[in-house]
Amino acid sequence: MKKLAGRLMWLMLGSLGIIAKEDIKWAGPKADFKEASGVLQLNYYPACPDPDRAMGLAPHTDSTLLTILYQNSTSGLQVFKEGAGWVAVPPVPGGLVINVGDLMHILSNGSYQSVLHRAMVNRSHHRLSSAYLYGPPSTAEISPHPKLVGPTHPPLYRLVTWNEYLHTKAKHFNKALSSVRVCVPLNGLGDVNEQNNSVTVG
Repeated sequence: MKKLAGRLMWLMLGSLGIIAKEDIKWAGPKADFKEASGVLQLNYYPACPDPDRAMGLAPHTDSTLLTILYQNSTSGLQVFKEGAGWVAVPPVPGGLVINVGDLMHILSNGSYQSVLHRAMVNRSHHRLSSAYLYGPPSTAEISPHPKLVGPTHPPLYRLVTWNEYLHTKAKHFNKALSSVRVCVPLNGLGDVNEQNNSVTVG
C-alpha cells in the first residue's frame, strides 16, 4: 500500500509539473517516500433496520495527503458534489477509491481539493471497508509548493506539519482547512468544508 501511495503521489504531483525528486524534500534521497506515514483503518457498519435515523460516518474530509479505500460489495460511501449534493460511490469489484486529503489540498495550493464524504448504513446488509491513510512524516513541513505559487496564484495556506494539522483538525474539525488559510482564492471559492459546513445528513 505504501508503494502504491507513493506512486499515486508522483502521478498527482507530476500532473502539477512537480517532477524532480528535489522538489519534495521529505520524499527522501530515492524519492520513494520511505519516511511517509501510513495507517490502516478497518471499518464495520452493521445492517440497520432504519438507516434514515442512523449515521455510519459523519461528513468530513481526511487529514491525509490521500486515502486509499477498499469497499466490500455493499454500497455506503457518498461524496458531496457541488450542484448535485450527496452522490453514491458504488463499489467496483477489485477497485479502489482514492480520496484527496487536506494536506494534498494544501500542498497543491487548492489544485487538488480535499473530498467531503460520509458513510451511510444499509437496511439489510453489513458493510466493510479498509482505508489506508497516507501522510508525510509527522514533522515534515507542508505548504503550497513554490512551483504552484506566483503573482496570480498566491499561497492560500500557511505552513503546517501533519502533527500540527491533526491537532488543528481535532480542535476545529471541518473548519480546520479554513483555519490555516491565509488568502482567499482569486476565484472567490472557499474550501469545501467551509462551503458545506451546514450540509445536513438526511
